[in-house]
Amino acid sequence: MKKTHIFGLIIIAIAVVILVSTGTDASTYVDFGVAENMAKDGSAEKVHVVGKLKKDAGGNVTGMSYNPALDANHFEFTLVDNKGREQKVVYDAPKPQDMDRSEQVVIIGNMEGQVFKCEKILLKCPSKYQDGNVDFKEVEKTASKS
Repeated sequence: MKKTHIFGLIIIAIAVVILVSTGTDASTYVDFGVAENMAKDGSAEKVHVVGKLKKDAGGNVTGMSYNPALDANHFEFTLVDNKGREQKVVYDAPKPQDMDRSEQVVIIGNMEGQVFKCEKILLKCPSKYQDGNVDFKEVEKTASKS
């Protein structure tokens, strides 16, 4: 075999290794139990957790705390992962727009003690995926008698 052929094969092998290593996602999708175990083992790896906001029987979001007058860069909420575990999440940034209306939430971060420290939030809002449908909430006007 010629030296140029060997050199060419080595270049192709290196290119394949680079493509495979950069093509895989560095983070993994887990639930809060796995994230907690990783933190106990000393791992600082960022993970993705998929879930829904905690809601009451009436469908209203509960467990959300945001007071921009006190601290505009501190937002706390409760997320229920796909296995049903509720977890307090702390996001040190302003509350994302349409957070209350989101259908599904993906948070990226890691466990720190008893809370999940979130660095990034991805929202899936149903109104953004419907063709031309506008979501309206009906408000009844109260008539004043004079």
